Amino acid sequence: MTVSRKTACLEDLRMRILKLELAPGAELDETQVATAYGLSRTPLREVFQVLGGEGYLRLEHNRGARVAAMDLAALRCLLQTGPLLLATMARQAAEHRGEAALPPLRDAQAGFAAATEEGDAAAAALFNHSFHTQVACMASNPYLMPALRRLLIDHTRLTQGFFQPVKKKEKKQLRKVSQHHASLTDAITAQDAEAAVSTTLQNWDLFRERIEKLMTPEALPISVEAAAATA
Repeated sequence: MTVSRKTACLEDLRMRILKLELAPGAELDETQVATAYGLSRTPLREVFQVLGGEGYLRLEHNRGARVAAMDLAALRCLLQTGPLLLATMARQAAEHRGEAALPPLRDAQAGFAAATEEGDAAAAALFNHSFHTQVACMASNPYLMPALRRLLIDHTRLTQGFFQPVKKKEKKQLRKVSQHHASLTDAITAQDAEAAVSTTLQNWDLFRERIEKLMTPEALPISVEAAAATA
């Protein structure tokens, strides 16, 4: 089936934002974006409205569209709200899932596992996003779904570095994430709500640990500090 230019633009902008190809806070020039996707202003503005409603863009009156920023206040809210929201969705997915929803979940899990094995960080981040979105869809909660979609935008952008492990511990953590996905899939399949919640919280702990480390980088060497003080 042929995808319309408008749909292609919408999907591509989502992916570029999630992969940080469009930086948080970046301004989108309507003329440049319209030319790049072969769209006129009206359908492009409709695309921007959709992305604004989903939380990918911030639409400013008389100032155009900007990629949603990631500031300290948003990060604090994510760290406070994330485990509650994801665990609730996992519980309800286990309780309410239908058989037809299981194959897409397994596909996302398998895609994530393959991407991490191949060292494709961007693909791993997107499959991780898809996996959690599938869990949320299985929960069938219309009240929490908008919040979960918005949370996953920042979650995915923040985890880009997580899927590029360098140290031995980081590689071990990444393998644990893949194991958690498999365990969560099994728990939802078995409709074991308690196991689904437990696995989700374990997975969240790895994410939180990674983010906290990014927020507290290692100190500069003493020689560098001394040189800076005398400069």
